[in-house]
Amino acid sequence: MDIHEILKHLPHRYPFLLVDRVLDCEPGKSIHAYKNVTINEPFFVGHFPHHPVMPGVLIMEALAQAAGILSFKTMDSLPDENSVFYFVGIDNARFKKPVTAGDQLHLHVEIVRQMRGIWKYKVEARVDGEVVADAELMCAKRDVV
Repeated sequence: MDIHEILKHLPHRYPFLLVDRVLDCEPGKSIHAYKNVTINEPFFVGHFPHHPVMPGVLIMEALAQAAGILSFKTMDSLPDENSVFYFVGIDNARFKKPVTAGDQLHLHVEIVRQMRGIWKYKVEARVDGEVVADAELMCAKRDVV
């Protein structure tokens, strides 16, 4: 999936869109996407000026966005203005190595289960084949009031 297809499957936009390309997606199972991390990222201005590091919470957000694409592909639907997916849990998150400008952050997501509107995923972020972060994420679709 190129960026145009990604934009159809996610409601996020700059500067909060954190998926640049999807390399592989098997609906109902898994997705492999990536984000190119550049020095122009707005968060590098303050995190940290003397040693730019991608915040761990944004690595988790990038993984969640990849999970969102996988979920929409699995449901064979697109996001709309009447609902939104929220984080409902992040378990066992580990950050193993800093992500810096110039890295290509590979996002690997597997669906663990989906029950009553709650999705659980096993997620892993890698740079150059090395795991930099992993966790279990849970998201739920909710109507916007």
